[in-house]
Amino acid sequence: MSKTYIIGHLKPDTDSAVAAMALEYLYSQKDCFGYSQPQAVITGHLSPETSYLFEKFKVLTPPLLTAAEIGADDQVVLVDHNEESQRLIGLNEAQIVEIVDHHKVNLNLSTPLFLNFKTWGSTTTIIYFFMKEYSVTPDKKLAGLMLAAILSDTVGFKSATTTQKDKKFGQELAQIAGITDINAFALEIFRAGSDFSTLSDEEIVQNDFKIYEFAKKTCISQLETVEQEVLLANKKDRLLAAMTNVKAQLGVELFFVAVTDVLKVNTKLLLDGEKEMIIAERAFGGSAVDYVLDIGSKMSRKKEIAPAIEEVLKND
Repeated sequence: MSKTYIIGHLKPDTDSAVAAMALEYLYSQKDCFGYSQPQAVITGHLSPETSYLFEKFKVLTPPLLTAAEIGADDQVVLVDHNEESQRLIGLNEAQIVEIVDHHKVNLNLSTPLFLNFKTWGSTTTIIYFFMKEYSVTPDKKLAGLMLAAILSDTVGFKSATTTQKDKKFGQELAQIAGITDINAFALEIFRAGSDFSTLSDEEIVQNDFKIYEFAKKTCISQLETVEQEVLLANKKDRLLAAMTNVKAQLGVELFFVAVTDVLKVNTKLLLDGEKEMIIAERAFGGSAVDYVLDIGSKMSRKKEIAPAIEEVLKND
């Protein structure tokens, strides 16, 4: 029998992995969606933050999936992404039947499909909205993970992408999960996400990256931490060297790493070279020092960082 795979983006973050699980739960509860054997899967190993959360709530990690394992009769639902550069490598686009996402739309598909896009702070927020529409309540563990996904993607409701829906649904999920202090839970998530001790320098700069098909192919990675100053003081030169290697491996023209302090609400951009430095200074103002540019309180890659870089490249 055919399957319906629910797939997040490459280098899965918490929202990507949890959104897939939440959608599997919804599809399994309601036959009206008509999806055969829905199964949440991931495209790569989980980040330290996401791994910590799955262990905390004692939930099994979704299985890893390659494009070769998708059968000819299987269907695919994408969550938390839509651009080809962020999809599972080798995925047959003709098998995509639905997309649930909160990012900028960049599609050129040849077949019709269901599109569910909302300008909310996380994809998990959208899926919880669907659950409410169909009178489905997540179990306690899933509710905890869903709250974590919303808090992670909205940086504890501090990101410019945060909406009232994120806050309202976050409160509802906290009640279901039995979490009484959302701020303390958010800090717990951020501390877990700041633990890069098990990662190599190259793994750190790829911990949460997205590739954009701007005028020049661009990779923007983001490290969210509660110890920005310590991280840069101890690892800046090593991370810059790792960026050069990863840039070549990914085949991109430009590479930026945003090191975001989630407590101080500040981001510093690591710049791989002179081209990145010129573009970043034009996009955000200021002057880079030793290939680091302080861009102030901008925390959202989706809403504040990527669009500014895209605009400069568009007019270059």
